[in-house]
Formats: sequence, C-alpha cells, structure tokens
Amino acid sequence: MRPQERLAVIQRCVVREMARLGQVFHPDGEVVRGPGTTAVAVREHPGDDGAGHVDLGFVLHLGRADAPVVWDCAAGLGKTEEEKLANAVKMWATTTAPVLVEAAQGHGARADRPHLPELPGWRAAQGPAAVFGFGNEHLAGWLAEHRVLPALAPALRAELTGPGPVGVKLFLGGKAGDDVAEVRVGGEVSEAASAALRALDWPRGERLCWARLFVLLTAEPTASGQHTPAGAVAPAPMRVPAPAAARPRGLFARWREARRAGR
Repeated sequence: MRPQERLAVIQRCVVREMARLGQVFHPDGEVVRGPGTTAVAVREHPGDDGAGHVDLGFVLHLGRADAPVVWDCAAGLGKTEEEKLANAVKMWATTTAPVLVEAAQGHGARADRPHLPELPGWRAAQGPAAVFGFGNEHLAGWLAEHRVLPALAPALRAELTGPGPVGVKLFLGGKAGDDVAEVRVGGEVSEAASAALRALDWPRGERLCWARLFVLLTAEPTASGQHTPAGAVAPAPMRVPAPAAARPRGLFARWREARRAGR
C-alpha cells in the first residue's frame, strides 16, 4: 500500500473511532481535524514492521507553534494491511483516545485519576486497559489488583521534562519464557522503565496474552499558576483520592463494556 493510501485508510479509521467517542472529526490534508483546536496527525512508523503499525499524534492546539502533540503508536492484526491498520487505530481509540479527549475538554469520566505521591508535581489520567489473548483474565486480574505506575516512578522521573502533557504507554505480556515489556514516554522507548516493568511479577502463562494501557501526565501548576519547570519538583498537592479498590476496577469495567459494544 502506498503512503497516501495508508494515510487515507488511517484517517477514515480515526474519523470512525472518534465518532464512537462522540467526537466529530474530518480529514483536512495531512491531519484529521476535531472539535475546537484539536486534531490527529499521522506519521510513518519507522522500521520494517510498519505495515500493521500506526503512529498517531493528538494535537491540543492546532495552529500554535508551541502546541503540544501527544504521540502514541499502536499495532493491529489482520489478514490484509487495511484490516491491520483499522485494528491498530481501534486499539489506540480504546486505550489512548479517551484520555486525550478528556484532556481537551477539561472534564469527563473517561479516565481514572490515580493519586501518585511517587511522582510529585505531576497529575495522571489513565485510560481503559485492553487485555487480549489466551487466558487474559489472569493478566487482567493482576492489573486490577496492582498499581503499576508507582512501581515505575523511579525510572520515569528522569524522563519527565517540561510541563507536558507527556504520554506514557505500557505494553506487557507474551508467555512464560517469551515475555515482552515496553514503556514508551512521549512516543520513545524508555529502557529503564521497560526494565522496571519486566521485573514486576505479572503472570506469565503458557499461552500468549498481552495488555496495553496509556497514561497522560501533566505538571501540577504552582501557587503562581505556572507549571513546574523542567527538572524542578513541586510538592504533591493535597487531594482526597477515590477508594483504592474502585480506581483499578473501573478501568476494566469500562474495557469490558467497550468489548461488549463491539469496539
């Protein structure tokens, strides 16, 4: 498939998936424009395995030279390249897009907001997790009972610069003796965070199973209203978190609802 054909397929899929989130998007040249100043950009995935991969960047303020773009990549399976691209966009729309839409709107209930004292000066919004493969209930159950991001905080601190927003994608799974753990920060692989994720005791079964989840980090504003500068650490804000059991369970409840709806 030629690059322009790939772009057209990906853009059509973005329009369809965002409509399922109640968002009206339409192709406009190299981007897909959404409500207000939002847009989704597409870039070619590097490497030889790009046929089933998409790199999507969510633009919060289109037209601004300093507009933040939150990049994420996703992969899809299928018999044809078009089917692979469609499933990759669907995966992005299931785990990543809900968080970004909520960030653009400034409100909503699509994302969980875990309290992270391990990352002082940063607030987090975590989207639904997608767990797929054989025996996925074991990995889903482990993720529901464990708070993964705090365990990765020491490795993530060095990666977080500027006010953000910064996208953090976690991909883990495989099987016993052949597992995979990857953490991307701002679209780039973090070797330290990936090693920390691999060291966790999530279940490795005898058959293949994977999980994907996305977290958006933004710097807490200081008392003066400015965001914490790069390299500085602001004190953790006082807040009343939701009950611990309710936060992780909500992620998988929404994922199961999305699966039942055919997404």
